[in-house]
Amino acid sequence: MRRREFIALVGGMAAWPLYAYGQQSALPTIGFLNAGTRTGREHFVGAFHEGLKEGSFIEGRNVTVEYRWADDRYDRLSALADELVRLKVSVIVALGSDAVALAAKTATSAIPIVFGNSGDPVGAGLVASHSRPGGNATGVSFTTTLAAKRLELLRELVPAARTVAVLTNQLNPLAAAETKEVIAAANSLGQRLQVLAVATEADIAAAFGDLANHQVDGLLVNTDPFFLGHRTQIIGFESRHKLPTVHTIREWAMAGGL
Repeated sequence: MRRREFIALVGGMAAWPLYAYGQQSALPTIGFLNAGTRTGREHFVGAFHEGLKEGSFIEGRNVTVEYRWADDRYDRLSALADELVRLKVSVIVALGSDAVALAAKTATSAIPIVFGNSGDPVGAGLVASHSRPGGNATGVSFTTTLAAKRLELLRELVPAARTVAVLTNQLNPLAAAETKEVIAAANSLGQRLQVLAVATEADIAAAFGDLANHQVDGLLVNTDPFFLGHRTQIIGFESRHKLPTVHTIREWAMAGGL
């Protein structure tokens, strides 16, 4: 599904509870919670507005939106989710990763939550099951994970690769599952793997500086809002190191990560 179609779906789903959950304010309010920064994500916000518009909701006219950005700090998500709950928003749209939706679900069992691009909503504890989700959370899930497939693609691109590195955010509580899948795929393929666990912008620079010591021939960048927010920096390192890399979504290619 294309991003525009997906966000339109999220917007349409977010609109429904506005009829059911009244507030004292003149306009119903959507809580928008994202793990990243707003800088560089204007097109996501624009697509979200388009989805709301398809449901006849216009920000500032018949609905308000409270935006909360964690600025790539997962430790801020719980406090931001609690803040939206105190504001008595009608619905929380949780985007960026399963950790965002999990923070919202921990903060409230009454306010509806709409999550997007969930890797494993059942495993993350967002829903009881795909067929009977229960609770107050719903959304869109990618039922097929692509971490192993991306490793296979990298091996096709660089068949002589001795060591492949995977860049992962150690502060993302749910990143371990994706890294575990890459490790399992590497073991089955007999591929030597180097895990680069980072947490800050400085860590990214240090990790790339250390690649030469490990003689890395290719790189996988895990799905993570933190990496997406620093994609220009990461792509610059890849270019300087002449390192073949497989990314996740089209924003990387748009930024030059080919």
